[in-house]
Amino acid sequence: MPPELLLGLRAVGDGAPDRCLQGGETPGKRKPPDEEQEAIKIQAWWRGTLVRRTLLHAALRAAIIQRWWRRVRVTLLERRRRAALHSSVREAWAAVRLQSWVRMWRVRQRYSRLLHAVRIIQGYWRWHSCHTSGVFRGRYELTANQLGIELEIFLGSQICRITDCIPFPIKN
Repeated sequence: MPPELLLGLRAVGDGAPDRCLQGGETPGKRKPPDEEQEAIKIQAWWRGTLVRRTLLHAALRAAIIQRWWRRVRVTLLERRRRAALHSSVREAWAAVRLQSWVRMWRVRQRYSRLLHAVRIIQGYWRWHSCHTSGVFRGRYELTANQLGIELEIFLGSQICRITDCIPFPIKN
């Protein structure tokens, strides 16, 4: 043990009360305790206690700040993750919507082409059926004793007109 810690300790088994030996001292001669040295030791102990207490409080405060900062980082990370998820969902939704618009546009374009083709076919069919089947137009006049008929038959580029009067038989 260092000699400064031996002050105030009692040697066991020598029977001398409050006596301790210091380096180079002979038994029987004891130095009076140096009060200034002991005050310095007490002050050093007290300063050490204060420093340890300050360090403990600083460590506790640092731990509190670290816990707070970790929570803040987790919150920020969670916000970033949600923003990234929201962004990817919006991009996917936009892609789906764009695809549906393109599909709709293609279907409408195909329908428009088919409708145009149908109109062309119908025009040719109507012209053909009109020129091959013919059209009838006529009028009649009914009197008390006869029926007058005028018929016009259009067959292609040919026209046939029929005019006739049919008398009714009179019964007495």
